[in-house]
Amino acid sequence: MLFQRTKPLDLILETASKRSLTRQLGAFDLTMLGIGAVIGTGIFVLTAVAANKAGPGMMYSFIIAGIVCALTALIYSEIAAMVPVSGSAYTYSYAVLGELIAWMVGWALILEYAVAAGAVSVGWSGYANGFLHAHGMGLPHALTAGPFDTVTLPDGTTAKGSFNLIAFLLALLVTWLLVIGTSKSAKVTAVLVLIKIAALTAFVMLAFPAVNSANFEPMLPNGWGTPLSGVGVLGAAASIFFAYVGFDAVSTAAEETKNPNRNIPIGLIGSLAICTIFYLLVAYTAVGSMGAQPGGALSQSKEPLAFVLREIGWPKVGDLVAAAAIIALPSVVLMMMFGQTRILFTMSRDGLLPEKLSAVHPKFHTPHVVTWITGIFVALFAAMFPVSELADISNAGTLFAFFMVAAGVMILRKTDPNRARPFRTPLVWIVGPLAMAGCVLLFFSLGWNPTIKFFCVWAIVGLVVYFAYARRRSHLAPGNEHLLHAHSHDPKLQPNPALQEGPDAGP
Repeated sequence: MLFQRTKPLDLILETASKRSLTRQLGAFDLTMLGIGAVIGTGIFVLTAVAANKAGPGMMYSFIIAGIVCALTALIYSEIAAMVPVSGSAYTYSYAVLGELIAWMVGWALILEYAVAAGAVSVGWSGYANGFLHAHGMGLPHALTAGPFDTVTLPDGTTAKGSFNLIAFLLALLVTWLLVIGTSKSAKVTAVLVLIKIAALTAFVMLAFPAVNSANFEPMLPNGWGTPLSGVGVLGAAASIFFAYVGFDAVSTAAEETKNPNRNIPIGLIGSLAICTIFYLLVAYTAVGSMGAQPGGALSQSKEPLAFVLREIGWPKVGDLVAAAAIIALPSVVLMMMFGQTRILFTMSRDGLLPEKLSAVHPKFHTPHVVTWITGIFVALFAAMFPVSELADISNAGTLFAFFMVAAGVMILRKTDPNRARPFRTPLVWIVGPLAMAGCVLLFFSLGWNPTIKFFCVWAIVGLVVYFAYARRRSHLAPGNEHLLHAHSHDPKLQPNPALQEGPDAGP
């Protein structure tokens, strides 16, 4: 019976139409939001982590992770165009796989979005702290990393940090920005995306002439790796997967998108294609110009792209790239937290979480309660943990959600074949299984300790919360049927309120 408690797609769409978010985002907005969510810590920071795991072989890692994401993007495009409402993989699972699976997917998405936002905040702080120290304004080393991270001291030794102050403050700043309005956030994000693209373009143009084929040898110092090992090409691909996390966040904005049937697929696939091209170019020039052997200088840097430019004779441009990262990376934090708050907003709207979480600010018209709760937790994650651990934990939740979405799309093809599909995944019976297999491979390549072990504990906690609280409060629970259609009869909930426009929004 657990897997039979599903929420019909027609009811999901009906609920969203009665308590929906303002449709204000077009194809360009979504593509910019997608690029803003994707290009960030993965390429600016995790290049060093990948180098330590795979050496020059990280080129293959980018390709493997990109292929898995491309397959998943095709899957996401079909379901997001069919069900243009908030909630992303959670909502899709609720309609197809049942409430229990939907809850676990939503629970896993907390790892994807909230933990990812913390990871990006830490990555940003690495560039910010490096920039400040280079100009004689650095914070005490204890305030540049969390207690589970290490800091390299001026004499070359390392020490444990205490509290990553800059990462903490960034998360709180982004939280405030989200509270004052999504429309304004999207405009800011578009500008930041252009800054990031300009910085990466400059990096490729300056580093490309310095490429030396000798720097690619040995190509695979740690081999291809094996599942559970966490090293080699597969281990690096599992970590680098974080560099692509975020494209799916476009689907969480479906309820706020104009003409979602057309624009959601464009935003998903377009942003992923642009990001993949940039990643391969940056990885090639970074490895070729500097070398990327495990334990080498590049693998130890907290600001690898700026480091490469300084080492090959472009120190001022390296500072500019660092400055671009400092300016632009907050857009990734913004988009990740945007996605997280919309997932929790939707789960609250379904009764699985307290109704207070779906409360809307009377002035700014945003889900302010859940936004501040999310922001505080993200800030604490960022202040305490290193970027590599946060990224891998985020990847575990993401891969689980992607797997379930792929399964849901194929099941829906069988159970509801006649439903209108504005976008149909090509060769779905090939693309779907390959996407699922890729997710499984990368999940187990994260390594058992601590990532998979942490995910298992997190999943157990989620099951306890579901059976102790969410299951009996759900709008699908026996006795709560009247709540299922409550939104349709609530006179206070007019269609399409200006939920994200801010205090000066027009009609």
